[in-house]
Amino acid sequence: MVQTYRQLRLDLGAALAEFLDHAEAHAESLRWFEEGLGLSRSWMAAHGGDLVPDEARAQVSAWVRRRRTGEPWAYILGWCLFRGRRFRVTRDTLIPRPETELLVEAALDVGARLGVSRCVDVGTGSGIIAASLALETDWRVSASDLSSGALAVARENIAALGAPVTFFEGSLLDQVPDPLGLVVANLPYVDPADEPGLQRELAFEPASALFAPDRGLALSVRLLEQARARQAPACLLEIGAGQGGELCRRAMGAGWLKAMVHQDLAGHDRILVALGVSNLPDDRPAVSGAKKVGSGA
Repeated sequence: MVQTYRQLRLDLGAALAEFLDHAEAHAESLRWFEEGLGLSRSWMAAHGGDLVPDEARAQVSAWVRRRRTGEPWAYILGWCLFRGRRFRVTRDTLIPRPETELLVEAALDVGARLGVSRCVDVGTGSGIIAASLALETDWRVSASDLSSGALAVARENIAALGAPVTFFEGSLLDQVPDPLGLVVANLPYVDPADEPGLQRELAFEPASALFAPDRGLALSVRLLEQARARQAPACLLEIGAGQGGELCRRAMGAGWLKAMVHQDLAGHDRILVALGVSNLPDDRPAVSGAKKVGSGA
């Protein structure tokens, strides 16, 4: 079959549109060309009429077959970008979401204002938070995860980026020594009852990294209790939509002196900041647009 790159991209967009909406299909087809085939938009503008080699057509066809099953593009590709850095991802790890950048930004701000010198990323997964904080600060960064598969991926990413991170295998803070410093985590927070209504792509991601008991709150609450008992100066969590009020109340019940929630651009609760001090220096919100929620917040 004789086919130009321009026709291949049109055919790919049409194939993806069979199970994605038109805008998503168009955007994803561009990513396949740029990330998968290594062909930039400027290259396509100049060479769109060139004939596609058989091996490239076969590769795209194989990708389409996998994508039709619901497998996310990041797993097919084997990597994704976070804060401009490339991270390997496998089915042992979650695929990084843009919302997690809010957690990193909040950690950078809170940690700087509290003057911390240490930080621990709990439930590190592919290592995106630990790597970002290690490369963007002079803190001593550690990371923990219960999954040996996830830790193997995280170690590979950290080594590739040259980030100084110490790893611990175990549940939450169980294996992490004192002093902790700032505690940061993107833990499982999805209510298991919501599983039937989730998008099919999530079935490919590790359930242990998505779902938590007690309506998705259990692990977040346990970490808040552990971090407070071990005198961490602050604990920052990525959380699910609608969980902010309840988690703020539970944070205060665990002894934190202040708790607040930051919402994402869609207006959903996204970042919980629990403080072991009554106020941050200068008392600005921990993150831009933070919403104070709960007793003592």
